[in-house]
Amino acid sequence: MLDTITQTQDRLAYSVEELSLQTSISKAMLRKEIKAGRLPVKRCGRRVLILKDDFFNYLNEGENENEQK
Repeated sequence: MLDTITQTQDRLAYSVEELSLQTSISKAMLRKEIKAGRLPVKRCGRRVLILKDDFFNYLNEGENENEQK
C-alpha cells in the first residue's frame, strides 16, 4: 500500500475514484461538488480528472467560508 501512495503523490491530476481513495471523501460527494461547480475538473475524452491544485484550492475555499462566518 505504501508503494501506491508514493506513486500517486507526484501526480498532477486524479480521477474521482483515485481522489476518493486518497482522501476518504466519497465518490458521490466529489461528484456532487463537481456537478455544483464547486470542484473544477478537466475532461479528457470520457475521463474526468481533478487537478491537484484545483482540489487544494477547493479545500481552502471551504476554510475561507468558515472564517468569514
